[in-house]
Amino acid sequence: MSRLHEIFTGISETVNEVSTWRCPYKDATDRCTAKFGCRNQLRTNVVGELPICTGSDKLDYRSAWEV
Repeated sequence: MSRLHEIFTGISETVNEVSTWRCPYKDATDRCTAKFGCRNQLRTNVVGELPICTGSDKLDYRSAWEV
């Protein structure tokens, strides 16, 4: 149990760090899962396919949602 706790603690720490600079709607394949428009979405025109997230992880992504 203590080993599992160590593993999940490490995962949790990484998630907390990454969440400060990576858009929470960007999945592991750089697809946008947001249910709203964003200027960083690149639509592929393939029915049912999520748009590609073109946002840089080095930017403050939150301004992309401002209207």
